[in-house]
Amino acid sequence: MTVNNFVLTPHDRAPVVTDFTRPVYCVLGLPFDALDMQQTVDLLLARAGSGERCFFSTPNLNFLITSQQDPVFRDSVLRSSLSLADGMPVVWLAKLLGLPFTDRVAGATVFERLRDQRAMPLGVFFFGGPDGVAQQAADVLNAGEGRMRCVGAYSPGFGTIEDMSTPAIIERINASHADLLVVSLGAKRGQAWIEHNLAALDTPLVSHLGAVVNFVAGTVSRAPSLVGRLGLEWLWRIKEEPALWRRYWSDGMALVRLLTTRALPAALDARRLRAATVAPVLQESDDGQLYTLTLGGAWRDAALGILRTTLARATAQPRRMHIVLREDCSLDSAALGLLLLLYGHQSRTGMALNVDAGSASLRRTMRLQNVDFLLRGLPGSVA
Repeated sequence: MTVNNFVLTPHDRAPVVTDFTRPVYCVLGLPFDALDMQQTVDLLLARAGSGERCFFSTPNLNFLITSQQDPVFRDSVLRSSLSLADGMPVVWLAKLLGLPFTDRVAGATVFERLRDQRAMPLGVFFFGGPDGVAQQAADVLNAGEGRMRCVGAYSPGFGTIEDMSTPAIIERINASHADLLVVSLGAKRGQAWIEHNLAALDTPLVSHLGAVVNFVAGTVSRAPSLVGRLGLEWLWRIKEEPALWRRYWSDGMALVRLLTTRALPAALDARRLRAATVAPVLQESDDGQLYTLTLGGAWRDAALGILRTTLARATAQPRRMHIVLREDCSLDSAALGLLLLLYGHQSRTGMALNVDAGSASLRRTMRLQNVDFLLRGLPGSVA
């Protein structure tokens, strides 16, 4: 069965639990976790140690732009266990919106920190990259010091998602008993491959980390940290891989459009929302199959505790959900982030979600933040 182009497997029909305590904020249509590098590494090590699944996405500017054109790609981030701000343009946009992001949490740096940590042994499996590069990365990693070791490497070529998802390939990955699966197939194909196979994989940590395989193998050098902090890593990447200039040019033009048509108006809108003082109101009704949550007043980051608890309780069992946003309701980026998590949860369970916004002002806020797709809802339910 397919819901919103997401394939549900028998494993996915097991109880789905979404962590609504995540410090998530909406940045122009995607949720981002406001974690620093050490918090991220500590969380991933804890998940690896416990064996708990963590599919973490690392959206950068290209992710942000592509997600606005490709709902399937966007939804792969919404269904992730963790969404990290990989890219200074994302951090700059978040700061413009008044959000508590201090620095980028680049996927390549996360990998380096996991590679260098001494807390626990980690086995990594490299999947993807140019022919032979994954094995080259494995040899380089295993020749070095540290507690991370490569326990498997495979380059599947350039076939379809199905061609790269045969039982033999999945068994090869599972038989390695890896703690971390690094996928390198290009962002769209990588996210799609992970979602297609996630239920069948045993690996606790799974992520598409793009150029990490090339960085470890040494076929591409990574920009110095200062270049990255200045937001100029794209220049370095063009130096290393000249063919990338077209993508970065396109992304740069799209960023200008985002700033003028979305980010700057959204920043002004956020200032207006922060001045609202109407007390938040929450009402529930539940007939066992349809859960209706009505929100009124001003929902702000500091007052979201009851909403987080309510959503966790309401999603404890699969059911259709209806969110009613009253005329006097306003939502900041943190509240919108929770709605994005709810959308991701309902998408994973295959249950319907309908969101009604009562005021033109709230609909404008959602449009500026590129989350007006929430108003179109999610159809369907698990048969």
